[in-house]
Amino acid sequence: MARVALRNLVKRYGDLAVVDRISLDIDHGQLVCLLGPSGCGKTTTLRLIAGFIEPTEGEIQVGERVVSSPARAIEPQLRNMSMIFQSYALWPHMTVMENVAYGLRLRKLDRDVIRDKVRAILNMTKLAEFEDRYPADLSGGQQQRVALARALVVEPETLLLDEPLSNLDANLREEMRFEVRRLHDQYRYTTVYVTHDQAEAMTAADRIVVMNKGRIEQTGTPEEIYRRPRSEFVARFIGGANILRGPSLDARHMRFSGVVLRCGDAEIALNGHAALSIRHHDIRLLGAPPSSAENVVPAKVARQVFLGGMRDYLVETHDGTQLRVVTSAEHSFAPGSAVWLHLPPESCRALVS
Repeated sequence: MARVALRNLVKRYGDLAVVDRISLDIDHGQLVCLLGPSGCGKTTTLRLIAGFIEPTEGEIQVGERVVSSPARAIEPQLRNMSMIFQSYALWPHMTVMENVAYGLRLRKLDRDVIRDKVRAILNMTKLAEFEDRYPADLSGGQQQRVALARALVVEPETLLLDEPLSNLDANLREEMRFEVRRLHDQYRYTTVYVTHDQAEAMTAADRIVVMNKGRIEQTGTPEEIYRRPRSEFVARFIGGANILRGPSLDARHMRFSGVVLRCGDAEIALNGHAALSIRHHDIRLLGAPPSSAENVVPAKVARQVFLGGMRDYLVETHDGTQLRVVTSAEHSFAPGSAVWLHLPPESCRALVS
């Protein structure tokens, strides 16, 4: 295993900076997810780490070695990294055992050593009974496990995964999230995992790096990113949130739709303008105004959708702001109904950028 460090990393294509001055430290044995929408620079960052492309500026260090800089780049095959692609890239004419053994054979290991290593990893990835099958005879999830086994068996310093589950159906994708995490806990390779799927990142990652327009918006544990987003982009992208805007009154209070709201965590910027986020499910929807409660905003139901165990509402406040509210299915408010929104102060997160 090795620590991976990115220092002021830049990749330009003409005047376009696809990766724009990224600095990031990934500790030994840590699984870090690069998370963001298409075009945010996450796959380019992964390809820079792998050595498939060279940086315009900055450097990449693995352990004590500088593996990439504008002056010098170590070839991909000399970096002791394994990469798993979105397409799996299995050899169709090779059996499962032959696919997994391929990297070991390239390293010219003894035949008995190869056999023992391959059988051990096939047992670990629950593929032993399929060792003589060809990729076309396997399900998508089984093919993905073959790709994981092939990457892990060579004992890389660093494991790179590029949208590895995007070709699977929803049920398999959910199952494989936990499988990736289980294998990481077993082997503890330093892992960089690219995905646009927030549930995938929340399940698998020790740390999430949220990217937007070639830059890092926020870095933290899944819980930190979810509970304490620092920007509107992160608040909306991770878990879904309403953004409320209004004049700031002091470090803890702002005015929204004629109501003074108290924010329970980060201080509100005292520049005259304030923004806070609150998750859809954190808003309490009430049919009558409470006798005494702060952060209560009157509104009207614009839309209601029944989703089995929950109801999804769109409500509109007096100033015309529309908010999404997700509640249990127990109570129902018809479109046009007057309602009151309780925004618990501890769930109101001041956005600092």
